[in-house]
Amino acid sequence: GTLLMVVMTFSAGKWIGADSENVAWISHAAGVVASDYMSGGMHVNPAVTLSMWTLGHCTYTDAYVRVAAQMAGGLVAFPVYAALSDALDLPSFGGPEFDVGDYDHALESFISEFSATLLLLWTVYIVNWEINFGTYHYVIKQTLTAIAVRALIILFPAAGPAMNPMLATAWSVFSSEETDFPSDFLHYFVYWVSPFLAAFVASLLYVIYAGGTIFGSRLPIGPIKGKKIKKH
Repeated sequence: GTLLMVVMTFSAGKWIGADSENVAWISHAAGVVASDYMSGGMHVNPAVTLSMWTLGHCTYTDAYVRVAAQMAGGLVAFPVYAALSDALDLPSFGGPEFDVGDYDHALESFISEFSATLLLLWTVYIVNWEINFGTYHYVIKQTLTAIAVRALIILFPAAGPAMNPMLATAWSVFSSEETDFPSDFLHYFVYWVSPFLAAFVASLLYVIYAGGTIFGSRLPIGPIKGKKIKKH
């Protein structure tokens, strides 16, 4: 799933639509839909997986294995597609990054990644669980997700954005001279702590709104959804 997601979304604006923003948008949207469909709807984002575990949609073991597989896929994907780019004389992929030496930029990036990830997760909740699009539900909800992802990329550019811890770290490993995991804490602060915090907050807010559990426990407040307003 990760291998498909990287090539089908990172190629937009690089291999496809380099000279046309509209073509790049369409290519990216098609890549989101196609990679999800071809991989069987696999998780490709540790923050999304954390949210699903928090909400009880997967077990701890399942979440652990999924995140490990996502990281493995990302660490393989960037060098494989870099080699393919060189072989076919295509533009190389880029990746999310920020200036780890600038603490103000790091804080801005933290807030940016938090906001983008929270909004991404609420998009996932709404199009998957709150709205039924009928016969074409899958195509419509994946297309809307793709549009949301592209919009968030434009609205929150401070740290890339990544909106996906795996992508940020896998790219950092590949692009570093030592081909090693980042040693600076700020990388993990921005690309892991921020989206994981956003995943927990988004999950918490969703349970308050729609009901359900957080790590198997019910909250003392909510759900707001379906609650009738008393008339005085």
